[in-house]
Amino acid sequence: MIKVLDHGFVELVDQMGNDDTVVDAARVSYGKGTKSVSDNRTLLRYLMRHGHTSPFEMVEFVFHVKLPLFIARQWVRHRTASLNEVSARYSDMGDVEFYQPDFRLQSKTNKQCSTDERVSEETMDHLTHMYAEVTEASVHAYRDALNAGVAREVARTILPVSMYTEWIWKCDLHNLLNFIEKRSHPNAQYEIIQYANAIYDIIKPIVPYTIEAYEDYRKNSIRLTALECDVLKESVVGTVTLIDTNNKREQDEWISKRKALFVRA
Repeated sequence: MIKVLDHGFVELVDQMGNDDTVVDAARVSYGKGTKSVSDNRTLLRYLMRHGHTSPFEMVEFVFHVKLPLFIARQWVRHRTASLNEVSARYSDMGDVEFYQPDFRLQSKTNKQCSTDERVSEETMDHLTHMYAEVTEASVHAYRDALNAGVAREVARTILPVSMYTEWIWKCDLHNLLNFIEKRSHPNAQYEIIQYANAIYDIIKPIVPYTIEAYEDYRKNSIRLTALECDVLKESVVGTVTLIDTNNKREQDEWISKRKALFVRA
């Protein structure tokens, strides 16, 4: 089990398969008697490099996860998985736990992101105090509703999205890597990045060749668009220019890639 945030965790409760499972599934395409066509690592890297995804779907992981509701709502955007969540319709939520947020400032360049910068110490103290009062009041209201005979499915609406929930989440290796790639990206929300990193740390020793290939061909690689390729083809070494577009975001993405490639404009 890996602890995440203040009250959360990720725990691997079951799995099926490993690197060998991936390559064995791929070798079915060759027919019988061809197991030694290539060694496992070489074949696995070939599959990852050329986007042959179905063999990676033969490996599955089952996790027990405790996470804030607002992160759970982001998480379920990845629909290529199965989950079963604790239900506040069936159960009294017991000792309700809330995530204590770190009040980060809104990014000025990305509408959906925060920055690493925090509010002032004075504002932080004020918001933290107000947050504690609000969450405590919501628990009291929830309890009062249950004691008054209000249905659990209705009483739960009082509780805020910072409340922790738990679920069992099953995902195959291919789609799990997609989840990790999207949710560990610097533009992802800080809180879900911590969960993606925890899952990554859990599966890495189980499928080491897959992770090695993922890091070489996806995580640490750069995908170039046609416009970016045109610039590279037409540029003299050391004089790479901007791409032919008026789209600022697309231009900024190219500049970022250009820096990663250690190319000077």
